[in-house]
Amino acid sequence: MHLASWPYPPRSHLLRSGLRMHFVDEGPRDGETLLCVHGNPSWGYLFRPLIAGLSDARRLVVPDHLGCGLSDQPRDARYRLEQHVDNLEQLVLALDLTGITLVLHDWGGAIGMGLAARQPQRVERLVLMNTAAFRAPRIPLRIAACRWPLFGELALLGGNAFVRAALSMAVERPLDAQARAAYLAPFPSWGSRRAQLAFVRDIPMSAEHPSWPTLVAIEQALERFADRPCLLVWGERDWCFTGAFREEWQRRFPRAERCSLEDAGHWLLEDAPERVVAAVRAFLERTQLERTQLDRAQLERDASARSS
Repeated sequence: MHLASWPYPPRSHLLRSGLRMHFVDEGPRDGETLLCVHGNPSWGYLFRPLIAGLSDARRLVVPDHLGCGLSDQPRDARYRLEQHVDNLEQLVLALDLTGITLVLHDWGGAIGMGLAARQPQRVERLVLMNTAAFRAPRIPLRIAACRWPLFGELALLGGNAFVRAALSMAVERPLDAQARAAYLAPFPSWGSRRAQLAFVRDIPMSAEHPSWPTLVAIEQALERFADRPCLLVWGERDWCFTGAFREEWQRRFPRAERCSLEDAGHWLLEDAPERVVAAVRAFLERTQLERTQLDRAQLERDASARSS
């Protein structure tokens, strides 16, 4: 697949499965690292405003989940939550990423926090965008319908309905032709859309679901990150990850900062790219300054203790 609107050199990591996971790696290698994790049915293309706006001084690593974007799209993959976490962890370990700021969107929240639960020492900050990493009491009807047998196969695999619907339903501001084409490009055929259907069907709504234990374990690990700097950037007109999800994050992370975008929908990086980039940059600069001040104070205390 060739995308004229995607200027970043292709990189890929060979997973233990023998499949290739595509990722973007832009910015100075010694800069602080942002790991941007997408959900369904988007891919790394969603994060292009952050790549363009922040990679001058920071390293941005933006992977495509297996089955999505420019990564391999195996027909026989299970595409379970645990496998997506495994794949992301393999990439992080291969690149030896540390001091990570996780930037998580949609189902990337559960995948990214699954990584954090496994590698807590590598995660420094959180930026959460219209996402979740905990069980929800309900699922929107338009998502639930995509899980129905036969209808799901015909609509999502045959008609690419999930991506086509998202092009209008995930945004409040109409996408231009280039963006629409870019979101459609990775999924030209029935076989290339299997991960979309698998993502939808992998949302665990009961204890009988195979991904339920994985999600429960991720949810239980969240409390370990309540003291990490956290920014909630929320498109308040999202009909899927509504304000109720933001409020649940605030309950779990009471120290989290909040940036509400009242006129933005689920794909907030499409509706308000400049404001999102500005909010993330300000958060990074502020927390970096606070950390530098704390480190300096600690050095002064240590020097004072040695001299006394």
